[in-house]
Amino acid sequence: MAATTTVDTAKTAFPPMSVWAAPVALAWLIPGGGHLLLRRRGRGLLLLAAISVMFFFGLGMRGAMFHPESGDLLTTLINYGGFVGDLASGALYILSVMLGYNQPDMPGAVHDYGTKFLVCAGLLNILAMVDVFEIATGRKS
Repeated sequence: MAATTTVDTAKTAFPPMSVWAAPVALAWLIPGGGHLLLRRRGRGLLLLAAISVMFFFGLGMRGAMFHPESGDLLTTLINYGGFVGDLASGALYILSVMLGYNQPDMPGAVHDYGTKFLVCAGLLNILAMVDVFEIATGRKS
């Protein structure tokens, strides 16, 4: 006798956008903001501090911001991927660009680490946005 499993359609159905759109958008704009909106204050403040400190360390080390640039496949992947990572920092990225931060890519370990810190801040914010989505939709408590 083969055992049959039933799939719970309530858990597999995609939740309506009205449930998760505002927290995820706020999580992108303000790191940790989505968690604060969902009343996860400890996690929200920790993410706000970690992402902001990482981003400001990257600026302090004069890391370069990526700009979309095409060319061969590797150049396109690196520049577009780095740009998405930078842009994922939300308001931190927008304010730094609006205030005129434009550090050219320079040789040296410190500048290179700064560039990586800027991208990693955005990637950490993407993970925080996924966490907010899962909390808002009830997939995670």
